[in-house]
Amino acid sequence: MPSQWGAAAQGSIDLDHLHKMALSDPSLAREVLRLFVEQTATLMQALAALPDNAPALAHTLKGSARAIGAFAVADAAAALEAALRAEDGARAALGRLDAEVERARQAAVALLVQPES
Repeated sequence: MPSQWGAAAQGSIDLDHLHKMALSDPSLAREVLRLFVEQTATLMQALAALPDNAPALAHTLKGSARAIGAFAVADAAAALEAALRAEDGARAALGRLDAEVERARQAAVALLVQPES
């Protein structure tokens, strides 16, 4: 990963994990980040209404976040899954997830606009 990526991620994305998951290929890492940005926009829009399939959507988001090293997002998605199962606190859990997703998306976009080295 480019050395300047560390500052851009601001702790929202574990760059060592991303590097490993992308098989040390910066182009693959960029593609995975791009897909994460797109997917999170779609998933969060769907989750806003807390539809019947919200647990599955949260689970998908959790997996995507873990894949890029956005562990705070993954933890927040897991908390939403649990709140949905318990039928208690889903709105609060969704709010936390939304905040974590926004931080990770900002970090991902900051990484994507940096030149490849």
